Amino acid sequence: MTYSIVARCADSGAFGIAVTSSSICVASRCAWVSPLGAVATQNMSDPQLGSAGLALLRQGLGAGGVLAALLAGTPEPEWRQVGVVDRYGQTALHSGKEALPTAAFATGDGCLALGNLLASASVPERMIAAYRQANGNPLAERLMRALEAGLAAGGETSDEHGAGLHVADTYDWPVVDLRVDWHDEPITELRRLWGLYAPQQAAYTSRARAPSVAPSF
Repeated sequence: MTYSIVARCADSGAFGIAVTSSSICVASRCAWVSPLGAVATQNMSDPQLGSAGLALLRQGLGAGGVLAALLAGTPEPEWRQVGVVDRYGQTALHSGKEALPTAAFATGDGCLALGNLLASASVPERMIAAYRQANGNPLAERLMRALEAGLAAGGETSDEHGAGLHVADTYDWPVVDLRVDWHDEPITELRRLWGLYAPQQAAYTSRARAPSVAPSF
């Protein structure tokens, strides 16, 4: 009951995921980002695939190798949807035959989108199109627009209640880590949170790097 987009920014090298679902706390289970790659795991989600996938990406495996290892290590992979983007911008995805209908996916340059229990099979394609059209914006903004496009294309068959926006760039900690865990309009609320955080992101990053010369509170 989830749709998401996973991407690598060709300009900055950052990785990000935007995700939404009718389920509570979706981002904690489904969205996994690091400065070396990103993994989305959904549909009867096995969260261990996320942490294991990031570990494999750190070891230097490409997206295809990571996906193969993850599917070999999870029970009943036919129930899973998994997407991987690696440091080269290569993508790999799996949408098992037992994924909740309508299940669909789409890929683009350094990005992929996938979903299940969708109102329309066109949702992932619309997300990729919106992501591409937002080229030139920060990665988080591009992901946000993709998520909004998925909603505009029909989103889920159920009402969305949870959402998350996550970006990793250079550091082990995510530079964007925003979540809405239960809301009647989670994507709208996520947009509001991103609007508040976006102008402050650089200051918080600089405080981590060089607190003596970083902007004060």
